[in-house]
Amino acid sequence: MASPTYQAVSWNDGAVRLLEQRDLPHREHYKDYQGARETADAIRDMVVRGAPAIGCTAAYGLASEAFTIMKSRGIPNSWSDALAPGMETLRNSRPTAVNLMWALDELKPLVEERSADPATLPERLLAAAQKIFDDDVASCKAMGRIGAQLLPDTGDRPITIMTHCNAGALATAGYGTALGVIRGAVEMGRSVHVIANETRPYLQGARLTAWELLEDGIDTTLITDNMAGWLMQCGEIDAIVVGADRVAGNGDAANKIGTYTHSVLAKRHGIPFFVACPLSTIDRETASGSGIAIEDRDAKEVTEIFDKPIAPANVKVRHPAFDVTPAELITALVTEKGAVHPPSKEGIDTLFE
Repeated sequence: MASPTYQAVSWNDGAVRLLEQRDLPHREHYKDYQGARETADAIRDMVVRGAPAIGCTAAYGLASEAFTIMKSRGIPNSWSDALAPGMETLRNSRPTAVNLMWALDELKPLVEERSADPATLPERLLAAAQKIFDDDVASCKAMGRIGAQLLPDTGDRPITIMTHCNAGALATAGYGTALGVIRGAVEMGRSVHVIANETRPYLQGARLTAWELLEDGIDTTLITDNMAGWLMQCGEIDAIVVGADRVAGNGDAANKIGTYTHSVLAKRHGIPFFVACPLSTIDRETASGSGIAIEDRDAKEVTEIFDKPIAPANVKVRHPAFDVTPAELITALVTEKGAVHPPSKEGIDTLFE
C-alpha cells in the first residue's frame, strides 16, 4: 500500500507545517506556525490532533522556537532559560495526550546540555524532532504488522473492523496506529471492511477516518456512535481496533470519549477489542486510569456543528473529551515491540526491557 500523499505535520524552513484538519474532508490545505506559542495554539485548537502527531508537532514547535529566538535575539546566555516559557506553553496545550510531554522530555536534555556549541542547538533540536517523526512512522508500521496478525480468522469472507475516532496517518507522523493495523491487514492480503463511528462531538470519524480510508481505497461504512451496539448484537462486527492518547502502567487506556462504551459492548458480545499505540503513549508513572487527566473542552463543540447551533441557548453542557477503558476490557495492547494480551503491568514492563 502506497504511503499517503498528505501529511499531518512536517517541517518547513523554520516553521511547523500542519494539515488544517478542521477543514477536512471538504478542503485539503496546510498552514505554517512559527514558534512555540503559535504551535501550541494550533494543538489546542485541534488544527492537529492525535497523540503521536501532537508529540511530533510539539517537538518541531520547540525547534521552531529556538530558530526564532536565535534569529531575533542571537544566541541567548542560557538556552534553558530562553526556551523555558515556550516549552511550558507547549506542555500545557493539551493535558491528556502523553506523547506531547514525552516528546518535550526527549528534547529537554539537549536544551540543558552545556558542553555543545550553543549556536548549534536549533539544528540539534530539529534533528531530534525529525528522529521522533521518523521513529513514529516506523513504529506505526511495526504495530500494524503485529496487530494484523491478531485479528480473528473470518474464512473466505471479509473481516469487518470497527474503529472509533481517528488513529490513522492524520493522527500520527504517518500510517497510523489503529488504522495502521487495518492497513497492515490489507497489506497481508486480507479483504477488509471498516465500520467508522462518526465520533461526536468533533466528528473525527466522519470527517477524518472516512476520508483517510477512502483515499486508500479501503471499503468503509460510516455510522453514528449510537448504532454500534446494534451492529454488534446483529453479529456484524468481527473486531474493534482503536488508538489511545495515554495508557497507564496497568493497561488502562484513555481514548476519545465513547471508547469505553464500545469496549463494554464488545465484552458483552464476545468481540475482540484491541488498543494500538506506540510505547511513547504508555505512561508507566501513572499507575492506573484513575490518574489520567481528562480534558474538558469548549461547550460549543457540543452545542454547535460548524458554527450552527443545534441545542437550546444556555443549556448546561458536559464535554469530557476522553474516557478510560479498563485493561480488563481490552483483548490486547498492540505496540511496535509486541502485543500484551491481556494488558497488565507485568506485561507492559517487559516491553521496556
